[in-house]
Amino acid sequence: MTPVESTGYWLVRFLFQRGLALIYLLAFLVAANQFRPLAGEHGLLPIDEYVDAVAFRERPSLFYLFPDDRVIGGVAWVGVGLSAVALLAGPYWLPAPYALPASILLWALLWALYQSFVNAGQLFYGYGWESMLLETGFLAIFLGAGTSGPPVVVIWLIKWVLFRNMFGAGLIKIRGDDCWRSLTCLDHHYETQPMPNPMSWFAHHLPDRVHRAEVLGNHVVELAIPFLYFAPQPFAAIGGMATIFFQAWLMVTGNFSWLNALTIVQAIAMFSDSVVLWAVPFAVPAAAAPPITLSALALIVAVLVIALSLLPAANMLSPRQIMNTSFDPLHLVNTYGAFGSITKDRYQLVIEGTNTSDPTAADWQAYEFKGQPVRTDERPPQWAPYHLRLDWQLWFAAMRPRPGPRQRWLTNLLEALLANDAETLSLLKTNPFGDNPPEQVRVLRYRYRFTTPVEREETGDWWVREPVGTYVGPVTAADLQVGHLGHLGPRA
Repeated sequence: MTPVESTGYWLVRFLFQRGLALIYLLAFLVAANQFRPLAGEHGLLPIDEYVDAVAFRERPSLFYLFPDDRVIGGVAWVGVGLSAVALLAGPYWLPAPYALPASILLWALLWALYQSFVNAGQLFYGYGWESMLLETGFLAIFLGAGTSGPPVVVIWLIKWVLFRNMFGAGLIKIRGDDCWRSLTCLDHHYETQPMPNPMSWFAHHLPDRVHRAEVLGNHVVELAIPFLYFAPQPFAAIGGMATIFFQAWLMVTGNFSWLNALTIVQAIAMFSDSVVLWAVPFAVPAAAAPPITLSALALIVAVLVIALSLLPAANMLSPRQIMNTSFDPLHLVNTYGAFGSITKDRYQLVIEGTNTSDPTAADWQAYEFKGQPVRTDERPPQWAPYHLRLDWQLWFAAMRPRPGPRQRWLTNLLEALLANDAETLSLLKTNPFGDNPPEQVRVLRYRYRFTTPVEREETGDWWVREPVGTYVGPVTAADLQVGHLGHLGPRA
């Protein structure tokens, strides 16, 4: 068997489905652990705000009909269970007549349940990889299971998702920040990215010539390689392998939720069974043609996707391209992109509290976050492909010298900390006040940078920080109840 043969996708489908099931499992675990304190009944952005702000047809969700924390928790854990069934290839264990309907039902439930979280999650679910998971998950409904192969048209629709994912990211960069054209963006990116990981410090200190080569390689993989996805084998597989290696490097050097992992799963569809078996030979069943009903459904889906692709494609080709946008309420076909601009300085918000009514500087104690740096001696942690939603919003908020309209959640966060709210505290790494809540809190804004190799050797620190202002506070619970946020703005 040679890698140039292109027929057969049974094994590709099997591997793709297991990868997608793992992403769903992570997504529902995140929802089970974080949705209620973030966007539940008493969340930082309460779910009633979502219900009051939109019509059901605009952002359909089970939680529009049942805005209840018990329902939210139950749906999240049902999603975890269904994801585990999908991961273990549940439908493949059933007799042939039941495998296909069981597969359609399973993947449709996963898609519909996660849709409920994305549409009701407000700001905390506004990331491009949410829509990408829903779009990819929708196509998975029509891949089938059992001994028959998948409709090839669905494989090509997955290729189309990956193309828009990668090519859209490349276009937004080449049209965006000048540093992408001067090949200097990675002089800053590893340090200023939303959530550095254990390898980010080392990547930041690679030689400048390596950073230039990395940016050039980024342009090749995002702007040229995607056209290989639609080529015959082995060229499509070469494009898929280049994409996988590129995404693996991003996973090694940063925390981008499941964006990179999901892209790797999509890239599996760039292979064929013959290519996979040529590289790693093992036994697979002889696949029959997909059932006529599944083939018919797949063709209907293809027509729908083509029609819904007009606006995303026009946006992708527009000089005023916008990224990570859905054009329909079900997130069936979307536009993607990332890091059109690169921040050159890293700002961090540090929340502190005190039990003293007239505190000195020594009386303030800092809360620590799970992913965002606070202590300078703490190595950046690895979290991806798990997603820390509060930590990402803290990164966005720190870009501004004072809170803006999109940071309404911050007031509720401070109020919850003053009340020692257990669910909110579960989103943080440490609570320095134990069972006794603080009397006052404040938010300070710092500029952080990685230590140099010499500084790291001398101090053991990973970061150096300097204060740039007071973001909020000091405030008490009474202040927040009347809408008073203390001093706002850049005061050192």
